[in-house]
Amino acid sequence: MEGRLRSLFLVICTMVIVPVSYGAETEVPDLDTLQNIESVIQPEVPRTQFDESKIDVNDIELIPSFGLLAIEDFGTNLILNVKLQYHVSEDYFVGVEFGRSEAGKTSYELLSGGAPLLNDDQRILQYYLFSLGWNVLPGEAFATDNVTYNTALYLTTSIGSVDFAGDSHFGFTLGAGYRILISNFSSLYLEFRDHTFNMEVLGENKLTHNLELSLGYSFYF
Repeated sequence: MEGRLRSLFLVICTMVIVPVSYGAETEVPDLDTLQNIESVIQPEVPRTQFDESKIDVNDIELIPSFGLLAIEDFGTNLILNVKLQYHVSEDYFVGVEFGRSEAGKTSYELLSGGAPLLNDDQRILQYYLFSLGWNVLPGEAFATDNVTYNTALYLTTSIGSVDFAGDSHFGFTLGAGYRILISNFSSLYLEFRDHTFNMEVLGENKLTHNLELSLGYSFYF
């Protein structure tokens, strides 16, 4: 019996003394040692070489569009126009444009039944404008959970010449639009504008407001 107790005592002592001795002999590395080890192991990150001058920025934009133009006193008619724009920065762009529409008959012509006030050539309205635009609210539109389009709400102001009723007039235009970037080379436009110019057709010279609503599709290059 005494032998068994002695053996049990030796086993317990061995279980206690051996871990303590092992822990005492194990050295814990200090902070300097760890930093030296980390400095030796460096990740290998491959770097891509490229020429920045070859990046295609696509700052120029060609925008054909069509819509409706409400010519004051001459009804609402189809309008076609084309714009060429240059994006100076992410916020501002400048451009030139040409638009063409054909005016209808005035209410006076329809009711009086008399001679028309304008001939066919004089009813052609054309404008040549220089414009400045500002992207006020850039954002995103989510078509699906996986499809997102860049968008922008923008304001424009334009000045130029308006040819109508056999005369050229100075024109001033204010507008607002919404643009959706469909791809890297195209955008979809919805635009509303007010073309103002002085006109004298019905016997008085007055400032007219001519409202335009148009839809356009652009190409970048």
